[in-house]
Amino acid sequence: MTVALMWEARAAEGRGAELLAWVGEQAVAGSPLRREVLRAPGDRVLVITWWDAPYDAELPELPEPGGELVARPVHRWRFESVG
Repeated sequence: MTVALMWEARAAEGRGAELLAWVGEQAVAGSPLRREVLRAPGDRVLVITWWDAPYDAELPELPEPGGELVARPVHRWRFESVG
């Protein structure tokens, strides 16, 4: 089964580039099948990692950015492949 973990954060005002750089520096333990980083208006950053694992497996996730880097808590979702 393939599981996708999604991590989405919104940067504090004017700190989108800094949040994107912070995400790029974060190592993910283990070996995801794939990792993709995306950005959107409003200084939002999305990281998706795909894993060959059961849906309820314990998998490494990106942490919360420290300090005043984000405007709100990180949102996290987990999905499983259906096809």
